[in-house]
Amino acid sequence: MPVKPSQSGARILAALTKIAKHQPIGVSELARQLDTNLAAAQRAIATLAGEGWIRAATGKPTRWELTAQIHIVAQHAYGTHDLRRRARGPLEELSKTTGESVLLNVPNDGKFIVIDVVESTHYVRSAPPIGLVIPARASATAWAILPYMSAMQQLQYLGAAPDQASLKEYRRTLAQGFAVSRGDVIAGSINIAAPIFEMDGQPIGAVLISLPNDRAGPKEERRLGQLVQQTAQRLSRAAAPKMLMRSAVA
Repeated sequence: MPVKPSQSGARILAALTKIAKHQPIGVSELARQLDTNLAAAQRAIATLAGEGWIRAATGKPTRWELTAQIHIVAQHAYGTHDLRRRARGPLEELSKTTGESVLLNVPNDGKFIVIDVVESTHYVRSAPPIGLVIPARASATAWAILPYMSAMQQLQYLGAAPDQASLKEYRRTLAQGFAVSRGDVIAGSINIAAPIFEMDGQPIGAVLISLPNDRAGPKEERRLGQLVQQTAQRLSRAAAPKMLMRSAVA
């Protein structure tokens, strides 16, 4: 006899997802987002707060936001990720060579997620946290990975076909082997990413350098881009596909 899923557990997970998306959020708004009554939303909040997943944000009226627990769990979850294990040494080498923060980002269910970070030793540095969700349109990670995905995969991540601005960045990636974004994810930072490929030619992640924009002129961007690309190639189990998706070069 099949085991029935827990409806109360599903409501708690749905509440956590809504809080993450709309934080800080009050109980009345959470009830509206969940299409449920106030008492059910209050029970969900009490459960999540009691387990350390959410906390009351500063200010009045009371609204709720995530704690760092979500990032801790994400780090543990990805701790056994094969790519993360393989990448750790090369990421540390790249960070040591460049002196900048180096990230490992992966596509996951329509999102791009930071799964590992080697922070720069500079006093002023750019260091996005593990678990950060990266935009699918205006980010070096997206521009590095999406050109090698099918039109259907691109639609999953973008919600629509790539616009002309995205296609321009895709062509740039295909021409030089890496992508560059300036302040699109974190203001004042430059991010340079190159794709990692599995044996079947599918992009499974990206190596990314993140640094303050006052430390990278055009010449330094090219140098860092080449180093990022070399690290990504080390982690790839296949070369970049020769036949590219039509939407990536349209």
